[in-house]
Amino acid sequence: MSTDTLKDRTLKDRTLEDQTLDAAWELSRSVALRPESFGALAYHFGNRRLIFLKRRELVEVVRGLGDAPDARTALRRAGVPAEQWPSFAAALRGLANADVIRPREPREPEGEAS
Repeated sequence: MSTDTLKDRTLKDRTLEDQTLDAAWELSRSVALRPESFGALAYHFGNRRLIFLKRRELVEVVRGLGDAPDARTALRRAGVPAEQWPSFAAALRGLANADVIRPREPREPEGEAS
């Protein structure tokens, strides 16, 4: 693979990561989360898919998405170290593709309304 191709791919990955982290998300209304020792099970009542959330930190992030202005804030509030954000962004994209989370209108962060 050429260096230019690798740079293009890295830039695309970063752009997609930024778009995911800058977006406002919420748990889909058709999804229920059931706590488990490994994290949680997400069941989608519409498409009947069962998704395993294998990290408790991811469960905390997903639960906090609806109260956060964006995914970055949800990650910060859950105490996820910034160096792990790319893997969490990829997980959130996967959950969005499975309709476990969905985009929502962004809200002003608490205490920052004008």
